[in-house]
Amino acid sequence: MTPNLHIVHHPLVQHKLTLLRSKETSTRSFRSLTAEIGALLAYELMRDAPTKTKTVETPLGPAQGVVLEGKKIVLVNVMRAGSGMLDGMLTVLPSARVGHIGLYRDRRLLTAVEYYCKLPAGMDSRDAIIVGSVLATGGTASAAIRRVQEAQARSVRYVCLVACPEGVRALYEEHPDVKLYTAAVDESLTAEGYVYPGLGDVGDRLFGTS
Repeated sequence: MTPNLHIVHHPLVQHKLTLLRSKETSTRSFRSLTAEIGALLAYELMRDAPTKTKTVETPLGPAQGVVLEGKKIVLVNVMRAGSGMLDGMLTVLPSARVGHIGLYRDRRLLTAVEYYCKLPAGMDSRDAIIVGSVLATGGTASAAIRRVQEAQARSVRYVCLVACPEGVRALYEEHPDVKLYTAAVDESLTAEGYVYPGLGDVGDRLFGTS
């Protein structure tokens, strides 16, 4: 589709995504499934992480292994719906710093409006992973990426649960250097700006609001 797109086809991810899609899934289950998918996507994001060799002493003697090279990761949560995946990703990357960007979509204009931004210091020495929920029009994702790039993050990637072709293309056109990780690319974008068939409103389903 686009060279920056990475769809995670792992059976566990796809199984949990199917359960997540169901309108019968309770708020509690939706929350736990979102966190579990977040943890699994974090594994994929770290697949090419640089490592270095290290020797450790086991109870029986020395063993040579590898450890992460120490590149600093910052997870940037796009509030509010990104919060669901963030918790799961932190179980895999517990030492990561966390930033927050508050954005909401103007439903009439389908544009992103920022209301909050707090990022860790020293972004120029950190690799940023922006944690969204869905990639629909691409407006919210692009706004979050611009904010992180303005903070001079060393690199930027974007991860979400599901996307649609329109959003994937829009993100690539504006940010061709930003890699996109998602569990699925769905059929289309509705006139109201929702991914179809998608997940519904992820924030509402996470927090039991409407």
